[in-house]
Amino acid sequence: MSYIGRWKFDSIGTIDDERGLVYLNAEEYLKAPMPYIDENDEEAVADELKERKMMISMQIEIAADGKLYYLSPLPEGVTDEEVKAAVEAGEITLYDGMTTQSPTAWEDRDGEFWYDTGIEGEFFGEKTDSWAKAIDENGYFNFMNIRFVKTDK
Repeated sequence: MSYIGRWKFDSIGTIDDERGLVYLNAEEYLKAPMPYIDENDEEAVADELKERKMMISMQIEIAADGKLYYLSPLPEGVTDEEVKAAVEAGEITLYDGMTTQSPTAWEDRDGEFWYDTGIEGEFFGEKTDSWAKAIDENGYFNFMNIRFVKTDK
């Protein structure tokens, strides 16, 4: 399997009290309950839906040069002038019309895709490895309980 290319949102893992971890597609996720906010607060619900829409619009670009880019769409209502000013000020970086942060590294280890999560820490006083295997047995790229599928782009 070639990892190079664009990966788009497929589903997000959520915890169901009866079934444990379940994955919701975009439509299900947008309609899912919001137990951690007051659903009677219209502004809070609108903000949550905005965040969820941004989440399901995320993409990942795996480049041939060993770089991995996390991509998010530009917020709704932002003008070209505002984008240009934000780029010039160093507030955002654009990659193929989407915002991104500094890329992370990836590599093929004996036919398995590994990427640098950038998450460092310790476990029982021992430094942990920031590298993780990302592709599961079903071919999904897993990133923080979000599954991505490869596109033709």
